[in-house]
Parts: sequence; C-alpha cells; structure tokens
Amino acid sequence: MADIRVSKYAKILVEHSARVQPGDRILLEGTTAAEPLLRELYVQILEKGGQPHLMMGLPGATPFCQDDLYLTYANDAQLDFVPTFYKLAYEQFEGRIRIHSATNTKSASNADLSKLARYTRVMGTITESQFQRGATGEFKWCTTLFPTEAYAQDAGMSLRDYEDFVFGAAHVNEDDPIAFWNSVKTKQQSAADFMKGKDQVVLRGPNVDLALSVKGRAFMNSYGTHNMPDGEIYTGPVEDSVNGWVKFTYPANYGGTSVEGAELTFSNGKVVKADADKNLDYLLRVLDSDERSRYLGEFAIGTNFDIQKFTGNILFDEKIGGSFHMALGNGYPETGSKNKSAIHWDMICDMRVDSEILVDGELFYKNGQFVFER
Repeated sequence: MADIRVSKYAKILVEHSARVQPGDRILLEGTTAAEPLLRELYVQILEKGGQPHLMMGLPGATPFCQDDLYLTYANDAQLDFVPTFYKLAYEQFEGRIRIHSATNTKSASNADLSKLARYTRVMGTITESQFQRGATGEFKWCTTLFPTEAYAQDAGMSLRDYEDFVFGAAHVNEDDPIAFWNSVKTKQQSAADFMKGKDQVVLRGPNVDLALSVKGRAFMNSYGTHNMPDGEIYTGPVEDSVNGWVKFTYPANYGGTSVEGAELTFSNGKVVKADADKNLDYLLRVLDSDERSRYLGEFAIGTNFDIQKFTGNILFDEKIGGSFHMALGNGYPETGSKNKSAIHWDMICDMRVDSEILVDGELFYKNGQFVFER
C-alpha cells in the first residue's frame, strides 16, 4: 500500500516549494531509491501544467555524477567537463527539485581528493547558475530527502523511525502542511525584520567568541521554499569582517567525510587557523579549494525545534532549533554576499547553554531563543 505521506510530501514540494505554474520546466533529481516520491512529483507537476524532466541516478549516486564510479574512472578531461543536460537545465529551466536518496552515504569517502577538488570546481559553475538565477526568482530550486536505510543508519535509527522523523520534520502529518509552513514564515519574519539596518553581530558562549558585520546585508526568512524541511534565518556576512574563533559542536560532514571537533580562527574574514579532532587533513584540503573557500558565505540561526537530534545530514542538522551555522565558501547573492567559491560547507554550533548573540550591543538571542524587543 502506498504511503499517503509521500503524496502529501510531493504536494508540499510542488505547490509550496517549487510553486509550479503551467509551462514550468522542472528538473527532478534523485536516485532509483526515491522512486515513490519521484512518481508522485511527476504526476503532480503534470497536474499543475508543468513539464517534469526526470534525471534519475543509480543508488548511491549524488547530483551530477555516479559518485565513486565517476571519481574513480574519470580522466582529467572528463573531470573538467560540465554535464550538458544539467548545465542547460540550471541555466534555462524554471525550477528543480533535488531529492537526496543515497543508499550508501560513504561511497565517495575514499575518493582521490585532488579529483574531488577538480570535480567540485567544475560543478561550482552549475551551482553559481542556481544561486544567481535563484536570487532573482527566475529559478525555483528546492532540495529535500527521501528516507533510505543509509540515512537511517547514519542517524542511528530504524528505517521506520527515520521515516517518521523525516515526515515529522516536514510536518507532512498536519491537516494543512502548506499553511503550517506559511505560519513559520510569519513567526520568523520579526527576527529577519529586526536585523534590517544593523551592523555588528557578536556571538559568545562556551564554543564561540566571534564578531562579524552584516552591514548592508539582508537576512532571509527560510520557510520551505529552498529546503524541505526548513526553519532558519540567514545572511551573508561582510566578507572581511569576521574575527574570533568557533569550535563546532557537531561533526561537519562534507563530500562523504566527517570532520569532528572542527575549530576555526578568523582574522579579517579569513580562516587563519584550523584544527580538528578527526580528519584535519581533509578539512585543510577543502579550505584550500580556491582563494575564497576560507571566507564565509553564510551565517544562519536554526529555528526548527522539531529537529533536536543530530542525524549526520546537513539538510536537517543545520535547522536544529537553538543552533547557529556558518558556511565556508559560496554565498547567496540575495543576501548581498559577494563571496564566490566552488564549496559551500555548513558547520553547526549549539547555542542552548550559556550563550548569547548581541546585535549592535543589544541582546538578540540567548540560550537558543530570540529575546529581542519586538
């Protein structure tokens, strides 16, 4: 029997996230493991008058390539090749829905790092199209996840429990899930509005002593249009303004590798010192991906208190209520960020104990909660 939650999930993605209109060309990215959701999306996009284009990968694949197969067998010329159909879709289509649905999340963990870096730089040109066209509203992109055994294992859950976790975080079980996500927009807007015209942000706590500027930058309200599930406000800090240090309290996962205990020290925006309890060499290699990968492209506060368990998947973990995260590398143009890089690596820090955020000297956030005067 089909899971009614999959149909409701597809409805959220089609009507709320991708906002499909007649004639919209929508790229559907996923693996064969996500077939139930891909089928529902395909049908519902057609019912809305859209034009679904299905790009299905093998189990274990990530967007753009067959993961370990590509990184093992591709030569330099192939690694430098920009995939034709993805390039066309990201530059011309009206939207895309990406469904992470790997059956082996560690398939690229032993990849040649030089090949991975080369591949990442090339794929950055496609990501740049997503960011630039997404900022103007020309390209409606959304990233989500379909529960698989691999993600359940990473989260330390049974598949059934993980399915409940995923669908619960997306609020599929609500009578009207789209109304719920619009209510999230309303609740978060006051925090985003408070930041208008502000300059100095100071973060203090057991794992952070950091200052940065958001002068001239916009805080965006994230409520399920680009990610599902969602729940955050985010901006791009002034690139040369970040000073201080932070030790991220959750493992920082990127490219199939987990860096534990990552600690970064910033001077005038740049990471000048990095340490980690595990996989420091990998952290340093990614930091040196290009000339802007040591600068921040994003600063964000997670607001989804229905997500409290770290699962090893950034789509969920960065939304943990009571945390903040920062992304090294590429920034979102709609925030005013000018940082351009082939990487976008989110790292998360808990703020629920003895922690605070001051904005232009005023207490804005304390122990995981907004406390500013509305």
